[in-house]
Amino acid sequence: MRPSFQIFTLVLGLVLSVPGSALADDSGLDRLTRREQLLGWEAVGRVDLGDRGFCTGTLIATDLVLTAAHCLFDKKTGEPEPLADMTFRAGLVDGTAIAEVPVARAVAMPGYDPRAGVTIENVQRDVALLQLAQPIPAAVAAPFAVEAAKGLREVSVVSYARGREDALSWQRTCGVLGQQGRLIAFTCDVDFGSSGAPVFDRSAGRARIVSIVSSGSREADGVTAFGMALPEALVELKAALRADRGVLVPVATDATPTIRRIGTQGQSRDIGARFVKP
Repeated sequence: MRPSFQIFTLVLGLVLSVPGSALADDSGLDRLTRREQLLGWEAVGRVDLGDRGFCTGTLIATDLVLTAAHCLFDKKTGEPEPLADMTFRAGLVDGTAIAEVPVARAVAMPGYDPRAGVTIENVQRDVALLQLAQPIPAAVAAPFAVEAAKGLREVSVVSYARGREDALSWQRTCGVLGQQGRLIAFTCDVDFGSSGAPVFDRSAGRARIVSIVSSGSREADGVTAFGMALPEALVELKAALRADRGVLVPVATDATPTIRRIGTQGQSRDIGARFVKP
């Protein structure tokens, strides 16, 4: 599904109204295979949806994973995906994860409509929180902080995607096309499976999440990715989770995280992705 015409019209307006906003020279993708390459990014992982695909997710607390809301729903019917099939695999590299924990509860941002497709309103609300059955110790995978995206001209993205589903890929630099309201547009190289991938500001100290990937379009002249501002969305999500409003049916919560060392061997699984089709 292509992002709707209204989003493209808005993004064109953003680009024209913010001259030079995407001056950053986009870097290529670095595959994070060795343990030293993954250091600091362990909290980014793959959200596996059984045999139906995967998204990218990130720990923002020891038991909370931030991802895209559309990952929680069947793309054809709009019905919730079964939580019993969802697993977060932190720092997954070639079949081995630092930690694997099933999802116990999940909540999409209030107002997100899984049947409405890619609209400005939906992209701005395409955020979800997954509560893990057990926390992953911060010493194993340190959660990332979330902050507002203010005046950024370049960002960084770490994600899984089609053709690179077995290890994280890091794009150190990509441009910010513009922002209006809660909608943000980037030039980051994302694809199927990148939904929910964290968009980082690395300008000061440890990287901080300023958005996540919702959807995008791949054209001859490059990729345009769409995300949203996060702080207000997280306030709503956490309130909904605490009040048990809109929370998907939980599964048993007696699982224990599996802590493993990163290796370079493992079998690849050719599974579909949940990135909105360009």
